Amino acid sequence: MTVGSPAGHILAFSLPLLLGSFLQQLYNMVDSWVVGNYVGEAALAAVGIGFPVLFMFTSLFMGLSTGGTVVIAQFYGAGKMDRVRDAVDTIYTTFTRMAVPVTAGALVLVRPILFLLRVDSDCYHEAWVYLMIVCAGLIGTIGYNLNAGILNGLGNSRTTLLFLSIAAVMNIVLDLVLVLWCGWGVMGVAVGTIVSQAFSWLFGIFYINRHYPEIAIHPFCGRFDRMLFKEIMTIGLPAGVQMSLVAIGTMIVTSKVDTFGKEFTAGFNVGNKLDTMAFLPMQSVASAITAFVGQNVGAKKLDRVRKGVQVTVIMAVVWCGIMALILIPFSAPLVGLFSPNAQVIAAGSVYLKCIMPFYVLFAVMFCLNNAMRGAGDSMFPMVCVVLSLIGLRVPAVYVLANRFGSDMMFYGYGIGWILGFILVVAHYFSGRWKRYGSLAEEKTVEKVE
Repeated sequence: MTVGSPAGHILAFSLPLLLGSFLQQLYNMVDSWVVGNYVGEAALAAVGIGFPVLFMFTSLFMGLSTGGTVVIAQFYGAGKMDRVRDAVDTIYTTFTRMAVPVTAGALVLVRPILFLLRVDSDCYHEAWVYLMIVCAGLIGTIGYNLNAGILNGLGNSRTTLLFLSIAAVMNIVLDLVLVLWCGWGVMGVAVGTIVSQAFSWLFGIFYINRHYPEIAIHPFCGRFDRMLFKEIMTIGLPAGVQMSLVAIGTMIVTSKVDTFGKEFTAGFNVGNKLDTMAFLPMQSVASAITAFVGQNVGAKKLDRVRKGVQVTVIMAVVWCGIMALILIPFSAPLVGLFSPNAQVIAAGSVYLKCIMPFYVLFAVMFCLNNAMRGAGDSMFPMVCVVLSLIGLRVPAVYVLANRFGSDMMFYGYGIGWILGFILVVAHYFSGRWKRYGSLAEEKTVEKVE
């Protein structure tokens, strides 16, 4: 990524990520489609409730993956493959030491979290079953994200698409077999998810070891570089904390949504899935700009960093305009694909019509935050997201819901995004994110075998 057209590299990197993310969301949406049409609204609400909880538990390791992507990208851009290998070993040693305690903690916290979310009694049992199973299989989900982070740092997003393709096909087949044929309901959806994710993770290790022998993954090698771990966590921990807090904020919003009944919850969850699907191109481009900035900072080519960021922002603006023109007028028929219930359709439509006019602000904020993270500045993106998506958005949703009712509450999203947009644009143009320099310039190495 350090030579050639910035736009070409960003597009070439983001397209496989986009297709992979689309497949991931597709099988998530198949989960919702299957339970919504063949099990019921309670099961549909249960699956939707489970997503932010699962995201919260995996966020710490997703932060580790993000930090790994940046560190690997900068060393790779500087041509230091020995340090890339050290980073891979450090990431996996951290994973093997923490995966079991995190999984155990997640299982213990499922019931208290469902209580705090004020889950409707009609879907409480289904939500509990779904979360207990997917939390038991967290290792596969975390492992997949670590493999993706390693490959992204190397500039290889095509292989991530291969992993997700395998997981998507397996998950869809297992959904149809376990839910429609075996009649397992929500339990079948959860089992299909963890089996497909675990297989994708293990296949990823096999692939990396075969095609990248110089950085082959040995999960239990125990090699740990304290300096690299510090650098990875300096970047990754704020990202992980940010994602965890966003998940908590989403759960707080969900808790308020749940007070309007299971149909409203189901509609909100469907609208959220459509919103997530619409955002996939921006998520992919943001991942691309993180790797692009990381490699070019490592190679000391800040002029290419600036050009890459400009291209990314233009893509964000154009795409969000297209999505607004589709999702606002066609919200009802799109939500109706997942449930024939009129109340579910109305709730999902309200959600989309409230958030889409402000979508471009969130997209630009997201892309600029990822660009600055690629340069090693991870603290400001965390502060920006926490202030805008939690400090302002969550209270705004509650105030609007209490004063104006459920049809107005989702405008709180836009209020939070306005603040985030202002903060991130000001910080980017201040240039403070450039002061971190290249990690590849480090002089000392401290290792513990």
